[in-house]
Amino acid sequence: MGYSEALWIYLVLLFGIIVVPGMDMFFVIANALTGGRRTGFAAVGGIMLGGAVHTLFGALAVGVLTQLPTMLFQGMILVGAAYMAWIGYTLLRSSITVDSIGQAKSRSDWVAFRQGLITCLLNPKAYLFVLAVFPQFIKPEYGPIWSQALVMGVMTVAMQFLIYGALALAAGKGRDALVGNPQVTIWIGRGAGALFVVVALFTAWHGVTQHVGP
Repeated sequence: MGYSEALWIYLVLLFGIIVVPGMDMFFVIANALTGGRRTGFAAVGGIMLGGAVHTLFGALAVGVLTQLPTMLFQGMILVGAAYMAWIGYTLLRSSITVDSIGQAKSRSDWVAFRQGLITCLLNPKAYLFVLAVFPQFIKPEYGPIWSQALVMGVMTVAMQFLIYGALALAAGKGRDALVGNPQVTIWIGRGAGALFVVVALFTAWHGVTQHVGP
């Protein structure tokens, strides 16, 4: 798997996980509905900063993992692939619907930004996600780990901005679409689940068949 191929797969996987309705999405919509677009974008900014921190954490973790013996590193890749497959399986079996999106209390833009950052940073699933995914796509043969992490970090915050920013711009319509179309949200979740399973199988195959050094 070449570097450009790895980036495309990561981009598709990233879109799949961010577009699934969840707490970050609901937080943005609730703030935009209550405080307007500016407050909604402040919440998006906090979440984006949290995403950048997760990227830094993932890069540091990969830097440590690549120092392990090759067989052990391969084992970590297979564990990560298994975790991605489990995420996909749970999403495939889920029926994600949005009965209501709570209204956020009136707050300043700074508070919305800060709470968005804290909400993102305190999500343990995000750290498990980067531990499972980053070793699949950040590899020493692709160049310096810091530069690869920078590219993936930019991709992450850009995707967050595009998806969550669009919802902040049209919070009312976004909320109505999520609440009024339960079948759509269900199939978004299941589609993302199928994507995770496919990527997990691909990375597991790559981990098993890659050359093992002495």
